[in-house]
Order: sequence, then structure tokens, then C-alpha cells
Amino acid sequence: MANTKWLDRSQPQTLYSGTVLLYFNAFWWLLDLMTLNGTYLGVLGSAVLSPVMALGALFAGLAIANERREGYWGGVAIAVVNLLALVVLFVDVHGQSFSVIINLVFGVALLALLLHPMSRNYQRIWFRTNAKVAKALRSARVRQGRNRRGWPQGH
Repeated sequence: MANTKWLDRSQPQTLYSGTVLLYFNAFWWLLDLMTLNGTYLGVLGSAVLSPVMALGALFAGLAIANERREGYWGGVAIAVVNLLALVVLFVDVHGQSFSVIINLVFGVALLALLLHPMSRNYQRIWFRTNAKVAKALRSARVRQGRNRRGWPQGH
């Protein structure tokens, strides 16, 4: 844990900003949980969704800062679930709430930052995969008769 980073300034601007937005959203989800305000899907939905989203965003942000591929895809999943919940809320209030519109803008921005080509290329090239997952992928390629690039053997 001594080498764990919360933010990595050497990452592309889009990925860095996406990490900051994940932490920002985690803070608001925890605040929503503590007040049981029911911002998302009522009080019951808030009690279930807020801790899952907050912990997921914290772990995804931490993993992205430490260049872990699982964290990147976890962050994308958190951003998609967040955006879907905000769209449901937006439709529920018929677009008449300014705070929902602002949250929707931040949700779209988070997903756009994480899926930006600069972020995707950086994670594809530089991020590490869990050793067990990488070993399973390599053995699956060997069983299929493919080399490390995915081409059939002999190419």
C-alpha cells in the first residue's frame, strides 16, 4: 500500500480528469447515503445504489491511478450505471429539475472522458492486467492455436 497513488498526473488529461470526476461522484454518493436524501431512485434506491456506486467509484479511481486495467473497465461500468440512473431520474421529473440536468451533464462528461480515444489508447498500451487473468487469456489463446497477437499460428 506504500506505493499506492490516488492520482497520476502523468496520465493523459482525459483519464486524469475522469479519475477526479470518479472521486467527486463518490463523495456525493456518500453524502447522499449519509443524508438518505433519495436523490437517485427514492430512499430505498439511494440506500442500495449509493454505497455500491461510491465504493465502486473509489476503487475504480484508485485502480486507474495505479494503472490497472480492471479499474478502467470498472470506472466505465460505474459511469454507465450512473448515467442510466440519471436518465431514469430525468425522465421521472420530466426534465424540470435544474439539479438533475447538472448531474446529467457531469454523468455524460465522466463517461466521455473515460471513453475518449486518448484514455482508451493509454489504458490499452500502459495498463496492467491481474496476473491470473493474463495467464488465463494466454492459455486460452494457446488452446485456440493463436499467437500473442491473436493471429493463427504460423503468421
